[in-house]
Amino acid sequence: MYNLVVFGAPGSGKGTQSARLIDEYGLYHISTGELLRDHIARDTALGKVANEYISKGHLIPDKLMVDILEHTLDSNPETAGGVIFDGFPRTIEQADALNEMLERRGAAVDAVVGLEVEDKELIERLLKRGQESGRSDDNIDTINERLKVYNNQTAPLREYYIRQGKYHGVKGSGSIDDIFNDIRQRLNKGRK
Repeated sequence: MYNLVVFGAPGSGKGTQSARLIDEYGLYHISTGELLRDHIARDTALGKVANEYISKGHLIPDKLMVDILEHTLDSNPETAGGVIFDGFPRTIEQADALNEMLERRGAAVDAVVGLEVEDKELIERLLKRGQESGRSDDNIDTINERLKVYNNQTAPLREYYIRQGKYHGVKGSGSIDDIFNDIRQRLNKGRK
């Protein structure tokens, strides 16, 4: 079992690189953003609660996010071979909860890929994505709030995983192929 966290600010390319990593390593992909958007689209009780936070650029409460992930792990046997966590954890508390959740299953986070991109480029990417996809949370006010929340609550995870020797910082600018090749080299060097 190999568990990988793909980490970075909104618009850093987590989903794009996760798709490549799935193909390369055959891991099960869990995107918290996709899970939440699915619940919002289906107008489930969880979706309604999630939308209250997401529409303002805020993070979902830790307990709620952990419960969603635990349910996803338990209801998908494919996760036994390893998982790419895309968009989770987003706080130190979530990282601790993820460690406990995996430990109960005899597993751990093996590596963390940190996609590092300047805020100016992130804003440009997100505005472009919003125009192309119609995602309502990709507008300048919500983007600025999401980046503020990221820098205050999520960015500290970088140091958290550096201290554990699991963090692989990767420049998230440039071609998708170049970024992926950098990620692959770093992971292959560190894989057990």
